[in-house]
Amino acid sequence: MNLAAIQSALRDQHLDGWLFYDHHHRDPLAYSILGLDPNAHVTRRWFYLIPAHGDPKKLVHRIEAGRLDTLPGTKSVYSSWQELEQRLEGILLGSEKIAMQYSPRNAIMYVSMVDAGTIEFLRDEVGMEIVSSADLVSHFEAVLTDAQLATHYVAQRHIDEILSAGWKEVGTRARAGGTDEHTMVQYLQEGMSRAGLIWEHGPNVSAGPNSADSHYEPTAASSRPIKKGDFVLIDIWAKLANDPAAVWYDITWTGVVGREPTEREHLIFNTVRDARDASIKVVQDAFAANQPIAGWQADDASRNVIRKAGFGDWFTHRTGHNIGTVLHGNGAHLDNLETHDERLILPNTCFSVEPGLYFTGEFGVRSEVDMIARKGKAEVTGRIQTELVRA
Repeated sequence: MNLAAIQSALRDQHLDGWLFYDHHHRDPLAYSILGLDPNAHVTRRWFYLIPAHGDPKKLVHRIEAGRLDTLPGTKSVYSSWQELEQRLEGILLGSEKIAMQYSPRNAIMYVSMVDAGTIEFLRDEVGMEIVSSADLVSHFEAVLTDAQLATHYVAQRHIDEILSAGWKEVGTRARAGGTDEHTMVQYLQEGMSRAGLIWEHGPNVSAGPNSADSHYEPTAASSRPIKKGDFVLIDIWAKLANDPAAVWYDITWTGVVGREPTEREHLIFNTVRDARDASIKVVQDAFAANQPIAGWQADDASRNVIRKAGFGDWFTHRTGHNIGTVLHGNGAHLDNLETHDERLILPNTCFSVEPGLYFTGEFGVRSEVDMIARKGKAEVTGRIQTELVRA
């Protein structure tokens, strides 16, 4: 935990403090930001107030009185619920406006960790103004170091090469009699393993109508054959192994096997490509002009292109997600569909841009790139697909 940096951020946002609260690990963000043991045995409520000025304050149960001893600050203890409420009000004395892991209307559920009852008590009985910690969480969870960003580019170079080889292999095997989705997943996994990469599950190789399921995952039992004439989507993601601070790389390409694309496939791909590029441009323009941009605004840029083309009903997910040491990170997502993500896209953060159109029983197109934003500049980190692959 960087106490000085947190307090500086609180002052910048004109907040009196940031109140962390947990019970039975309901708030993993607190453990990450504060540097607490995520595996600690926690059976009682604890609170930790970082004020904009002065020393932090702890409130812990007497039978778990040492739970926050690794953190700086003064300690208060409680046993009864009446004592908890009294002492919590005491540590907040002098504060009026505090941040918590809360989101009005649960608009950004990724940071909405505090239960309604606790918010009600602090707001209605203690008189606190509670605001969302969403942008604070992004600042301390999603902003990456230069060394971390360098690991993203290493993964990018490996994955771009593995994916290119994978498309060639799909074509070769299809012309030689065929292959199947799961076999190609194994081929890509072997390439990633040789490159020193790790992945959570997947990658996803989807043929024909399976590509219209945006979260399809082939298994050995359900794998669909891939043959000449098929439409194929490949989504692949990985990061460096043996480096907990490494950053993921995550891309999706689409193509056809042993033929030219149909007019409809051209139309859908070009629409998705143009939507992707619209989001890329709006982010790049904002950073070049040093203007703030929120996740929902970058989502709108893609979504408006697709709606104008008449395909809005088939774009059923957000435009992109934050990327960090976890694949779906704790920074701003490019989203004004599933959520209205008002978090700002911050310098030194990484995120995907991946609009898609999915036609059940037919095919689906998603075109995914990753971007890294820096002060004054935002760029795509790997290869950019401009036309459908011919495998």
